[in-house]
Amino acid sequence: MPDRGGGPTGPRIRVGRPSRRARTLLMTLGILAVLAMLFVMFAGFWTDWLWYRSVKYSSVFTTTLWTKIGLFAVFGLLMAAAVGVNIWLAHRLRPPLSAMSLEQQSLDRYRMGIAPYKKWVLLGITALVGLIAGASAAGQWRTWLMWINGVPFGQKDPQFNLDVSFYAFDLPWYRFMLGFGFAAVVLALIAAALTHYLYGGLRVTSPGARATGAATGHLSVLLGVFVSLKAVAYWLDRYGLAVKSSDFKATGNWTGLRYVDANAYLPAKTILFCIAAICAVLFFATLWRRTWQLPVIGFGLMVLSAILIGGLYPAIVQKFQVQPNEQAKEAPYIEKNIDATRSAYGIDDAEVTDYSGKGAPDKKAEQRKAADSAASYRLVDPNVVSPAFQQLQQERKYYQFPDTLDVDRYTDADGKPQDTVIGLRELNIAGIPKRNWINDHFTYTHGYGAITSKGTGTVTDENSGTVGAPDFTESGLPTTGQLGKYEQRIYYGEKTQQYSIVGGPQKELDYEKNGEQTTSYKGKSGVDLSNPVNRAAYAVAFSEPQMLYSGAIGEGSRILYNRTPKERVEAVAPWLTIDGDAYPAEVDGRIQWIVDAYTTTNGYPYASRTTLGDTTADSLTNNQRAVVAQQNQVNYIRNSVKATVDAYDGSVSLYQWDTKDPVLKTWMKAFPNTVKPKTEIKPDLLAHLRYPQDMFKVQRELLTRYHVTDAAQFYSGSDAWQVPDDPTNKDNSAVPPYYLSLKMPGQTSQKFSLTTTFTPNGRPNLGAFMAVDADANSKDYGTIRVLRVTSTVQGPQQVQSELNGVPEVATFVRDMRGTDSDIEYGNLLTVPLDGGFLYIEPVYARGGSANYPLLKKVAVSYGGKPVFKDSLSEALNAVFGVDGAEPPPETTPPPGDGDTTTPPATGDAALKDAIADAQKAYTDGEAALEKQDWEAYGKAQEDLQDALARAAAAEKSAETPAKPPAGGSDDKS
Repeated sequence: MPDRGGGPTGPRIRVGRPSRRARTLLMTLGILAVLAMLFVMFAGFWTDWLWYRSVKYSSVFTTTLWTKIGLFAVFGLLMAAAVGVNIWLAHRLRPPLSAMSLEQQSLDRYRMGIAPYKKWVLLGITALVGLIAGASAAGQWRTWLMWINGVPFGQKDPQFNLDVSFYAFDLPWYRFMLGFGFAAVVLALIAAALTHYLYGGLRVTSPGARATGAATGHLSVLLGVFVSLKAVAYWLDRYGLAVKSSDFKATGNWTGLRYVDANAYLPAKTILFCIAAICAVLFFATLWRRTWQLPVIGFGLMVLSAILIGGLYPAIVQKFQVQPNEQAKEAPYIEKNIDATRSAYGIDDAEVTDYSGKGAPDKKAEQRKAADSAASYRLVDPNVVSPAFQQLQQERKYYQFPDTLDVDRYTDADGKPQDTVIGLRELNIAGIPKRNWINDHFTYTHGYGAITSKGTGTVTDENSGTVGAPDFTESGLPTTGQLGKYEQRIYYGEKTQQYSIVGGPQKELDYEKNGEQTTSYKGKSGVDLSNPVNRAAYAVAFSEPQMLYSGAIGEGSRILYNRTPKERVEAVAPWLTIDGDAYPAEVDGRIQWIVDAYTTTNGYPYASRTTLGDTTADSLTNNQRAVVAQQNQVNYIRNSVKATVDAYDGSVSLYQWDTKDPVLKTWMKAFPNTVKPKTEIKPDLLAHLRYPQDMFKVQRELLTRYHVTDAAQFYSGSDAWQVPDDPTNKDNSAVPPYYLSLKMPGQTSQKFSLTTTFTPNGRPNLGAFMAVDADANSKDYGTIRVLRVTSTVQGPQQVQSELNGVPEVATFVRDMRGTDSDIEYGNLLTVPLDGGFLYIEPVYARGGSANYPLLKKVAVSYGGKPVFKDSLSEALNAVFGVDGAEPPPETTPPPGDGDTTTPPATGDAALKDAIADAQKAYTDGEAALEKQDWEAYGKAQEDLQDALARAAAAEKSAETPAKPPAGGSDDKS
């Protein structure tokens, strides 16, 4: 064979081309990679479906899924069609011949390069914009469902006389549609313009006309559609003024129309709507005129009008009409805001009454007698005693209690209701003796038992336990006591966040009367893992390959996950906002977690908005107790649903609580048969339902301003309140509300209530006391009563300061620290009593032989007279001066604003104050050092030196024997 290559003969070597075997291997690997990605996607979808089916809420999953798919498909196709059709149309309208210019010659290369792939480019662009638009639209599934299922509120806004449902359900969807329309037109306009430019319909540097007639007509129509949408936007903006947020010095966060909105912005929006509509017609007219002269003039007029009419004119009205007489101008709109806000937050029926705050000084005996029945004083603080539960009732290292326990009501041995502190003994995965996959997920699977104690007292007899420790009414492992027989295994709880695999070959650790036993889960909860497809899906979803081959998984194995009550309720009702504190209760022989849930909206006209996460934060808030709504801010809230989660089988039940709430009715239409009627709540469950804390915290925050209903007084802010900081906590966070059974003025019996205090804005004295009837069995459930204090009365922080200044406190602190014990102050309870306020605070010591808090003292104050005694009865006797006890000296209230000036401390009190000041100075210095604020650091060091000097002087003074009083008295009291 002749040599055709001009080189040596022999076999040819193909460089850079893989062999057939390599190509086959690469193709196989590629297919496997694609299949793996598809299975990962399938695993997420499949495990979600299996979980929803296991909790019997598959309709929530399917409704949500099909809604998202529908929105994705419809709006994705609309966006793809809008862009694709305009690209196709621009290509079809291209001029037959390109102008002979350098510009067009350089574009020829791009035209020739794209020509073979035009269809693929078109499909690629339309698919990309369609996917992005579809994904964005799928995220609006809540907006769609609320629009399509919305029910009327039966209330109309005062400006446009439209039902509130228009703003809550309709307007958000119209705004989304408008935003989608703008996006589609802008993308279509850009795509069409680029296509016209590429094919010569638009020219930048070529001689002759800058655009062909076809291109002019096409782009003018698109601009006309854009301006038409702008006209619609101006019209919707008129209604948007009713839910617009703005800053207003009288209220801070204002929602709704003000004078300038009603008299400047509203007519301006109407005028701009008309101008935009005319401008749109001019753009459409270019189909016949083939010139942009009039549309450009019209568009310029619209922009100029937007600046002058929409911006400058309202500013002039605000400056020259409103500001010189703002209070009178804004008064009608403030009244609308007050009425709407009070209605939206359910505080319009709050009963505000004047209350002196100072009891009669000559009725000590009557007051002491009344104090016994005024309240069930909860001396056991659920925020303090968790370590005592942990130390005394943990039983095993792999069990734990929550940091903050709960308060509920149970009957005592005599059948009388009793405030009770309760906590569940949940699994502590970190305390397992030997950590491995089998122990973590198969052997240690559940907690065991509910522990309860009296809320009103602790152990007082050494024969019954450690004095000062909680007086348990249900205890032990397994537990025995007032709860009787119930299912004690806790598979679902606030601390149970890991998954467990139960019911299969591997046995679980358990307890019976005879001690440690093994068990196998008998509940119907969880997802079956005997199916190999399910096992593979969960192995991928949980990134745990051992699930595929472990012999511990077999027939009957079920996986439990999403095990906190909050997670489960959020999953089955994603349209609800969940309260931060789920609490357990024994109901019909089972432990049920009770979860309060809220319906919210940010579209209630004229109602001021609030951020739930900020409003519900207090000194006890942590990540687990945080509240986050679907919207960043809300201006309407209802506790519309009471939910339960069974601690054994995880079953979730949703009960309609607010039967009038239109938002709940809307969601019940969207998700039928998911919420049970209120009539199905059993009496045993109803006995444990209570008014939710987070709802109460939102309402109290709004009542700091909206207890005032007079527009002039509201504008001046002269009667504004604030929620005081927790006096027992040094982090400057709000005092939490407290559950307490008490009698409000005019009531003849105690009611289980949720209470809080207010102080005047910027002042420490007491401004008001608020309580809501929290007993779900009460006919007055949800009734808010506010006592507006009319006298100068000490507030919580002032009372705490006065108590700290009592000489017995300094002695107690010194003695406790001498035994290496720390002092912890319990909840400072406030109780109305005979025209005044009775303050009661338990004081705990922690350390020494018992490393958990023990109730040691009770501090009581009434009428500015603080006492510090060993028991509540002794303290009440002392504060009222009965049964031989000498009443404490009255603290003279300061003149004017009620600020308390603590008298100079001597002896132990001075030492205590100096040490506290030294600690504060040291902390301030460390903070300043971290910020490199050298001026603040220097001042902190000076304060530290001064405090240490005073401490040394006070200690020396305490060591010097005091001289006897004049007259040679040898009284040593």
